Amino acid sequence: MTVEETTPTPLGVLAELVGGQVRGNADLLISGVAPLDRADSGEISFLAKAKHRVQLESSRASAVIVHPSLEGAIDRTLLLCANPYLAFARILAYFHPAPRLPHGAHAAATVDPTAVIAPTASISAGCVVGAGARVGHGSVLHANVTVYPHAEIGSNCQVHSGVVIREGCVIGDRVILQPNAVIGSDGFGFAPDGQRYEKIPQVGRVIVEDDVEIGACSCIDRGTLDDTRIGRGTKVDNLVQVAHNVQVGEDCILVAQTGIAGSSNIGRHCTFGGQTATAGHVTVGDFVTIAARGGVTNNVESNQVMAGFPLMPHREWLKMAMTMTHLPEMRRELQQLRQRLLELENRNDKDQE
Repeated sequence: MTVEETTPTPLGVLAELVGGQVRGNADLLISGVAPLDRADSGEISFLAKAKHRVQLESSRASAVIVHPSLEGAIDRTLLLCANPYLAFARILAYFHPAPRLPHGAHAAATVDPTAVIAPTASISAGCVVGAGARVGHGSVLHANVTVYPHAEIGSNCQVHSGVVIREGCVIGDRVILQPNAVIGSDGFGFAPDGQRYEKIPQVGRVIVEDDVEIGACSCIDRGTLDDTRIGRGTKVDNLVQVAHNVQVGEDCILVAQTGIAGSSNIGRHCTFGGQTATAGHVTVGDFVTIAARGGVTNNVESNQVMAGFPLMPHREWLKMAMTMTHLPEMRRELQQLRQRLLELENRNDKDQE
């Protein structure tokens, strides 16, 4: 269903979709979703943070998704949800479903006769699917996707243009691979002989579990012997590098330009800010947040918020960052104190003479 084909939907139906409650006209027809400052009549918006309430006064949205605590504070039709941002995401997905392509392989696709393609899968023009590969029910391969021999793609996946899935790699169900992501590239492994570097074969796989999303131009390297694994529900941003043999736990967030070095083990529900990096062979516990540009060189225990390089607790890093802005002033004061101390020492020497 495209934007032009969107059918207006009663607000009450949307409330059932997100498990919310309507305060006002449940029969109000909603035709789309928009931000508070750009919403028009017939559209629904959302208020996730109280600081944006001022935008409500001028907003033309017909209805607003809000937390139940704001029920009596806003004079307009409301959709009450405990998590307004999540409700917004689900309603947005309702009005903008993933594109549907014709089932089967396009005439301009190349599919090996031994590949197993589900009847409801869609293979677009320019795709190459190798020998023994498998594509599950409802999965869509957009233009110019390359699936190497014996790779497996689960059900209801969206594999966007230019993605490469190397031999033997396994993609779970409901996985989204954004354009030009590479799954199963060779790990960066070389053995020095004293003068040159000899390539170490990378014979492991990459296993991407269910409900993972991997961003554009991100690379997940195959293991040397063991498998590289991306845990269920993990979301990987654009331009992320995950090296060979890395284990990433469930429901992690890896933000753009993060780099995870080889054989590292990342726990569950971890968040790595932009340009975060780890050394190889480190272990990061569960529920750990690494602020942007943090550098992980040693193991990190669970349930911590860390920042900086060298890595330290985030509160300590904030104190250090605040101090940095005062360094020129502190330097001048130190020079003045040093000069004063020299003067006092010289005076004391003269008095002793």
